[in-house]
Amino acid sequence: MIRGTIIVAQDTCKGCELCIVACPQDCIEMSERLNVRGYRYAQLKNDTCTGCVNCALVCPDVAITVYRQPKSTSKKIQPAAAVA
Repeated sequence: MIRGTIIVAQDTCKGCELCIVACPQDCIEMSERLNVRGYRYAQLKNDTCTGCVNCALVCPDVAITVYRQPKSTSKKIQPAAAVA
């Protein structure tokens, strides 16, 4: 499964909650704390983020950066056959 994470610029977020609605994995919530501007900001609530970037696309304040872990190659590399 593809894994991702988000970083929210806490002081930029205005708490519109569009990211929560856009997240298909339901992994974003609003913080109980307030930022310097008096808004509750978005934060990651669990590790089910897939890095789909929906949250960043709908954020009107461009406060969300999405990071996606590279796919791990689970295939074993086979040695080349020896030429006789």
